[in-house]
Parts: sequence; structure tokens; C-alpha cells
Amino acid sequence: MEENQYINRELSWLQFNARVLQEAADKTVPLIERLRFLGIFSNNLDEFFKVRYATIKRIDLAGKGGKSVLGGIKANKLLEEITQIVIDQQSESLSILDSIQNKLKDHNIYIINEKQVPKSQQAFLKNFFLQKVSPALVTIILNDLPEIPRLKDSAAYLAVKMIMKEPAPKKGNSPLVNKPLKEKKYVLIEIPRSIERFVVLPKEGEKQYVILLDDLIRFHLHSIFNIFEYESITAHMIKITRDAELDIDSDLSKSFIEKISASVKERIEGEPVRFVYDMNIEQDTLQYLMRKMEIDATDSIIPGGRYHNRRDYMNFPSLGSEELLYKPYEPLAMPGLVLQGSLFKGIAEKDFLLHTPYQSFSYTVKFLREAALDPAVKTIKITIYRLAKISHIASSLINAVKNGKKVTVQIELRARFDEVANINYAEQMQQEGVNLIFGVKGLKVHCKACVVERLEQGKIKRYGFISTGNFNESTARVYTDLTLFTSDQEILKEVNKVFDFFEVNYKVSRYKHLIVSPHYTRTALIKLISTEIENATAGKPAGIRLKLNSLSDFALIDKLYEASRAGVKIKLIVRGICCLIPGVEGMSENIQIISIVDKYLEHPRIFIFENAGKPKVYISSADWMTRNLDYRVEVSCPIYDSDIQKEIIETFEICWSDNVKARVLSIKQDNAYRRNNKPQLRSQFALYDYYLKKLEKE
Repeated sequence: MEENQYINRELSWLQFNARVLQEAADKTVPLIERLRFLGIFSNNLDEFFKVRYATIKRIDLAGKGGKSVLGGIKANKLLEEITQIVIDQQSESLSILDSIQNKLKDHNIYIINEKQVPKSQQAFLKNFFLQKVSPALVTIILNDLPEIPRLKDSAAYLAVKMIMKEPAPKKGNSPLVNKPLKEKKYVLIEIPRSIERFVVLPKEGEKQYVILLDDLIRFHLHSIFNIFEYESITAHMIKITRDAELDIDSDLSKSFIEKISASVKERIEGEPVRFVYDMNIEQDTLQYLMRKMEIDATDSIIPGGRYHNRRDYMNFPSLGSEELLYKPYEPLAMPGLVLQGSLFKGIAEKDFLLHTPYQSFSYTVKFLREAALDPAVKTIKITIYRLAKISHIASSLINAVKNGKKVTVQIELRARFDEVANINYAEQMQQEGVNLIFGVKGLKVHCKACVVERLEQGKIKRYGFISTGNFNESTARVYTDLTLFTSDQEILKEVNKVFDFFEVNYKVSRYKHLIVSPHYTRTALIKLISTEIENATAGKPAGIRLKLNSLSDFALIDKLYEASRAGVKIKLIVRGICCLIPGVEGMSENIQIISIVDKYLEHPRIFIFENAGKPKVYISSADWMTRNLDYRVEVSCPIYDSDIQKEIIETFEICWSDNVKARVLSIKQDNAYRRNNKPQLRSQFALYDYYLKKLEKE
């Protein structure tokens, strides 16, 4: 591995989160949306520490340098660098939060603390506290406990210190003789997750007050501790983040659901990897807690602001303020496919491409509802990675079983941080008679596909869809994704082969159309890139356009470097991690990369290979990461319909032309916005207009 050939994956991810922070800082973004981006930034950071930081810490504790897998940097040095970057980003995020809260005052919205509560609101707060908050509080007095109880992962706690009043001096003693030290009591109050973090107070004229639950508790500290004789009381917030790796039980007598359920519970007990505290906490309180909690130097210790778990800002209330939110766009219909009629009838005639959230996710739900009711449908097979809390997908599949269909669901119980929702639905579907498959040993199933078999004129005909995104109503409103609806019998026959692999893991099929991980994706992509190299060398049209969430596989990066050296023009749109360094003479001068972070989360994976003027176009569930290529079941699907090919290429170019929300990724790692002299083009808004015009042409 040559020096400076790759950007470290973790440092690249932190640069992605910096782009999220840029959205929170962007004064053109509506104020409440900016608060929500702060929440996304914080939530991202929590997951990063639970997973990536924890992994690097394990490498370090195992006494390994880790340079070969960490892009040329030692694990211990990387841990230090991450901590410093996060401290700087946290500081910036606090400054942004202060700025937003000051701006909200211009709109008569006041986020107040316990010292700013107007007298007119005190009765409301007292009643709210007594009725809702007080019964939910878990309060732990630490002094008399031999060790601190295990704190919950990512829960926020108020660390309370009471300095007790001096006992009265004994008779006959001078007050200055044998003066006892003032006793200190240390207490932890867990901030309840069952109550909304932001308490909206009754409106006073034009003024709208909001108080955080933490400050509401601070306001009532005396009510909580009135049995104690104290002379002063302070409360500062702390938070622990734990290693989120699941250790799967090897007990063969347990069902897979039981094993995953048990390991999710054990995650709460994982090793701490990050300790965040209010930088204004008293030193004696901090030292007491760190000693009790056995926080050591290999943990990331982050001095933070007054409030932690700022991920809750993702759900900051709208407060009826439309001007402080993005204008909602109604999801559009798909030209030529009518929700009120039979989708199968339309799909039998031609392929359709759904682009959510610009177009309505209702087509996916309607497809499954129709399959559940249609007497001619005999079987439904579908992969599920992340389900919504209330899932119409799951209810449609249960409905199909009740109507006598044979339903097979491959459900991934190890979809990180969504295990509980998936377990609940898995148990529900199993009880209703759905045939559940729990994946392949050693592999996560990440592909998104469905195939339906329908009896038509005595023969089985297949209908189905293949997607870049999860079949999830909630994320479909905020993630951009592509779904191909097709009745192409050759493609759907191969989707069936993927389900055969789930059932019989040792049987590996051959595929003519689909590119399937873990068996073929790496070699297929290298072959496709090699073809572009050959075409460029021969003077034929050559080019590669990719839209990905992440690009971190070193072997594929090396192949793209080889293509660049051969003169292949490469355009990359990468939302998150990008370990490739573009624009370096002799290595990557023909590679340009942008990243788009905006209102919606960019989620599709698109591969476009110029192929000497006859483009090969794919949509995929797979990022160009080692895990997606070698350790997951993924499906990349070719697009054969020329109109849909054209649509994908046109939408890619709209994104590539973004000069409002696109950042240029470069060796500088500075997230510089792309600016040019062309008319302003904000790709997500332009894409909505693109689909609106398509609909108007009908």
C-alpha cells in the first residue's frame, strides 16, 4: 500500500458528518430544519462511536497496528485523531445551536432553561412534572453503592451533586474546633425516553416557549430531593456510548430470533467507548464519576455542552411554523401506471422505474396488496432489511397468507439498530404462517427484491421489483431510492435463484443478468471497468459514472486509478465515505467526485458504463465497500428498457450539475461547495420538477 493513496475510512466518514453539520450552519436552510440537521449530526456520531470507533479500539486493545485495514494509519493514532476531530466538531455544533436558538427568537420562539421560566408558566410545568415526568424518573444515589450501576448505552443522565448542610456543632465545642467536612452526595437521574424531549408550553400571545425535558427536571430538583438537607445542588449532563457489536450465541438449541434478541439486550452491557460530559461540570464530580465508572484512557472522553443526546433535535416540534420548515412536496404519480387500476396489467406491458420520494412509495405497497388479493397469485417472495415501525409491507404479506398464498420472507434480523422492530415483525409473521428465512451463515442479506408468481392461462408468469432501498414507509419519505418494477422473466428467474441460495446455501447459481454478491460482484465490476480501459485505449467512447453511498474497497479504488491512467473519464457522486483521492496527476487526474447533502438522504446506487457508446446501466443495493462485495448478499440489476436507461442517465446528470448543495471531494478534505457561473441548480428540487414535467406530458 503506497502512502497517501487512500483517505482513511473513518476520517472520510467524519468529513461526511461535517457536511451534515454544514447543512445545520447553512442560513438558507429553514431554521427548524437546521435544528433537525444538528440532530442527524449527533445521531450519526452516536452510531459511529458504537460501531467504527469500537472496532478500532478492539484492534488497538488486541495489540495490532491495523495499518493494512485502516488505510496506512495505526489504530492508536487514529483513535487520537478521531477524538480531536470530534471535539472540534462538537464545539462547532454548539456554536451553531446557539446561533439557531437566537434566530428563533426573531420568530417569537424561545427555547428556555430552568432559570428563564416565566412565572405564568410555572403552574403548567409543575403539573406536567408531577403527572408525567416524576413517575418516570429513575434516580440513583451513588454514595452508598459499592459500584455504579451499568449505565444504558446512549441514555442521557443528569449527574447531581448536593453539598449537605453542616451538622450543628456538639455542645461544649467551639464552632471552630473539629469542624467536619461538608458531606457531598452524588446522584444520577436518567432522562426518561418515554417522554418527548421538547416540552411545548402554552402560547403567550405571540410568544411560544419550549423547554427541554432536562431543564424541566432541573427546575424541579428541590421537589425531587426535598427529603435531604442540602445547602447547594447542581446538575450536569453525562452520556456513555457503548460498543454495539453483537455477539451471537452459538447454542444450537436456541432459535435465531432468541439469539438475536439476547445479543441486542447484551448490547446494553457493551464496553464503553465514549464518555461525553458537560464541560462546566465541577472537577470533583467528574473525577468521582470517571473513577466509579472505570473510564480509561483508551475511551474517547469528550467535553461537550450542557445538553447531550442532541439526536433528539431530529424530532424538534414543528410548532405550526410552516415558514421555518421545508415546503412539503406531494409525491407524484408514475406516468403510465395508475394506482387505482391493476399494477400487474401495466407491468406486464413494460418496465417502470419508481424514484422515491419524488414519486409515491404507495406503488410498492399497492403491488403487494394486489398480490395478496389476486386469486391468480400463488407465491410471493421478498427480502426485508429494515421495516417501518408500522409496516403496511408486513401487513400485506400477512394478508396474502390469509388468502392462501405461499409467502416466503427473507428477513435480516441483524440490520444494525433495527433488530428489535425486525424481531417483532418476524415473530408476528411466523405466527401467521409466513415462511421465514433468517439469512445465510456468515453473510448479511442486504439485497432488496421481490418476485411474485401468477398463474396465467395455465402457466406461471413472474412479476417483481428490485430496489436500491429498504421497503420502509418511513424512510421512503426522506431517502431517495430507485425501484424497478418488471415482468422480465429472465431477470425474475434469476431473482428466484437468489431465494434458492437462501434456502440451500451450498448451491451457488450462475447468473446471466443479475450481478450478485458475495460470489460475483467484485469480479463483474472489475471486468466492467477493464472493458472501459480497453475501449479508452482503443480510442472508443469510454467513461464511468457512479452514484454511491460509500466507496472504500481498496482493490476497486486501485482499478479506478488504473482506468483514470488509461484516460477513462470518471464521474463519482458519493454521499458518505470516500477513500479514493481524485485529481492526483499520474494516479487519478481523470476522476472527479462530488457529494450531495440536502433535504433528502441520497441513497441510490447507480452504475453507468459507457461501453463504446452502448451504455450498460445498473441499479444496485451494493456500495463499493468490502463488506458489500464479499460479506453480504447484494443484487445489482441491469436496466434494459431504453427509456428507463435514458431517465437514469438524465437524473444522474441533473445531480452532477448541482452547484448549490454539491461539495467537491478532493485531497484537501475541506468540503468546499461547488460554485460556478452557471444558473443555480439544486438537484433535489430540479429532480422533482423533472418528474413533474414528465407527468404533465402524459
